[in-house]
Amino acid sequence: MKIYLAGKITGDDNYLVKFTIAANKLRQMGHAVLSPHILPQGFEYDAYMRITGAMLMECEAVCFLSDWHRSKGAMQEMKVALEL
Repeated sequence: MKIYLAGKITGDDNYLVKFTIAANKLRQMGHAVLSPHILPQGFEYDAYMRITGAMLMECEAVCFLSDWHRSKGAMQEMKVALEL
């Protein structure tokens, strides 16, 4: 299954570790994972949201990390996921 990984990135100095651990667990279960933590730095927030929106639309499921509700972007991704 193709799974999008969502959670808090902005303002979280530990986001690379927590996203990497979660993505690796999903991959070990045999899933293909699309995750915003792999994107390069340097883009504006709106650009990241367009990119991650396209990633999300290609997936069959979303895995929300426990802090997703503290992320403006992940909350938007939840809305898109529910619409899909």
